[in-house]
Order: sequence, then C-alpha cells, then structure tokens
Amino acid sequence: MPRLFFVGGNWKCNGTVKSNEELVKLLNDADVPGTDVVEVVVAPAAVHIPQVQASLRKDFSVAAQNCWVKKGGAFTGELSAEMLVDLGLSWVVLGHSERRHVIGEADDFTADKVAYALSQGLGVIYCIGEKLEEREAGNTMSVNARQLKALADKISDWSKIVIAYEPVWAIGTGKAQEVHDEVRKWLADNVSKEVADATRIIYGGSVTAKNCGELATCPDIDGFLVGGASLKPEFVDIIKSARQSK
Repeated sequence: MPRLFFVGGNWKCNGTVKSNEELVKLLNDADVPGTDVVEVVVAPAAVHIPQVQASLRKDFSVAAQNCWVKKGGAFTGELSAEMLVDLGLSWVVLGHSERRHVIGEADDFTADKVAYALSQGLGVIYCIGEKLEEREAGNTMSVNARQLKALADKISDWSKIVIAYEPVWAIGTGKAQEVHDEVRKWLADNVSKEVADATRIIYGGSVTAKNCGELATCPDIDGFLVGGASLKPEFVDIIKSARQSK
C-alpha cells in the first residue's frame, strides 16, 4: 500500500495573532491536492493552537510542538498529552533537534515522551538527525540508529509514527535519499519489514519551494517537515509537490 505523502509545518517560536490570521488565510485560500494525495499538519506555538484550530481549513490538522513525558501535574511550563487530546489535537512533534541539542533532552527521555504520547492516542512526528560534526566524522547513520533504537526499545506499535529526518545542517537531494534509504533498512532489520514499508520517513533539512519538487520524487522521501518556509507563501508550493511523489 502506498505511503500517503505528509507535509508538516513547524512554526516554532514564531507568530502573533495577526500574522497567524494572515498565514491561515493564505492556507485556506490555497488550491492544494486533496487528502488522498497529501496529509498536511501545522504546528503553531502552544499559545496559538486554539486560534489556529478555530480558523484553519478542516482538511489540514493542527499539531503541538512538544508535550510532557507523563501525566500532567506539578510540572511548570509543560503541556501534557492529555491536554493536547482534550484540545482535539491528533499530532505532536517530539525529538526535534532544538529540543535535543538546545534544551538537552536525551534519547531515552525523548523516547519515553513518544511512548506516553502514543499511549494517549496521539500521532507522533519523531525527529532524528545528526549534527554537522557527526556527519563530518562519518557517524550519520550511527547517530540515527541510536535515536531509532531508543524509540524501538520503548514502543511496539509504529502505526502512528512519522519519522522526520532533520539533519541539523542541510544536505542535497541525493544524500537525503541515501539516508532515508538507510533509515528504512534499519527499520526492516531491527523492527520489521512491515513497519519499514509502512512508516513514512519525511525530510526536514531546509526544504524550500526550489528543492521540494526534486526531493518529492525520491522513493524513500515521504514528505517534509518544514521550518521557516512554512511561515511563507512558498509552503503552498511545498504542499503541491506531493503531486510529484512516486
């Protein structure tokens, strides 16, 4: 069964009520492929989730950018998975490089967060990827394998997992396909061939309107996790590139 193309927009720590209104209007007015061709999810800052939910077209979904590792309680500043479900969200982004390398979230901690989010019914965009110095040292796949193994040790059901390969630095299309192929082979060898065939592996390395078309044709690139470009009109072009996917 073909994997449905997936385009996520990570708005990060950006946006105002006014700029969100303008961005949502842009998305609502866009002529993009239907849900049989592409699944579109946007992740606004937490304080803006209700605003975006209330106004965004219903064929697009809204995600959170983070959630806590267990049930809510005395955890100042955190959002629990239960809160996200209560809001009606279906997706959360976990393991983003900024959470791993700026906030300092370890592999095991991130995997625990994923496992708990899944237990509450959320789908998870699970980010993996190496830093530039790790790439230059030839450790790209060892880093990705380590991050994947941390997750594989904690979960058994991969049906609500989308893997986002997001190197902390950008790479060309050929290299991106190469790493995606290696990630899929890792899943086949260490989880199962069924999971490897079914799991969507999306690319998050500085995707733009200029490179999305070529990337979309790669056999193991099942979509994109878009950062800065998701705040611009070119995000519509990136969504449209789903038509060029295999």
